[in-house]
Amino acid sequence: MVNIISQIINSLKGVVSKELIVFIISLMPLLELRGGLIAAAILNVEYLKAGILCIIGNIIPIPLILLFLKKVFSVMERFKPTKKVVVWLEDKAKKNKPKIDKYGFWGLVLFVGIPLPGTGAWTGSLVASVFEMDYKKSLLAIFLGIILAFIIMSIVSYGVIGNIIR
Repeated sequence: MVNIISQIINSLKGVVSKELIVFIISLMPLLELRGGLIAAAILNVEYLKAGILCIIGNIIPIPLILLFLKKVFSVMERFKPTKKVVVWLEDKAKKNKPKIDKYGFWGLVLFVGIPLPGTGAWTGSLVASVFEMDYKKSLLAIFLGIILAFIIMSIVSYGVIGNIIR
């Protein structure tokens, strides 16, 4: 993950501000807030500013995913090449559903918040959307998960990685 983040930083450095780099990385699937905070630590972005940029960047796509993913999937399913993508994503959601079902609302919070491979706000939104979970509860759970991820990744990015870099 750090290699990808470094490549993005190197591609954008000098073109846009370091704050915008952090924001852009936080918007991206797979990298999300976690990658944004690592980038912020590498770029020496002030902690509070980095946190705000990462949280906002990570939350912006979530309402759109929750509202429109099923509609986008129904269009994609009409075409053979994109149907395979839909099936793959739905299978990914089905694989993660038991983790969330076991604890309900708090399962979704933990799924989004605990930084493990394949988890995060994008995947949590995918699961919530595919299984038509309540929009407001899903949005709240994902937001709380992003806050939890921020707390955990702050310790890692500004603690562990921050001490290695400096």
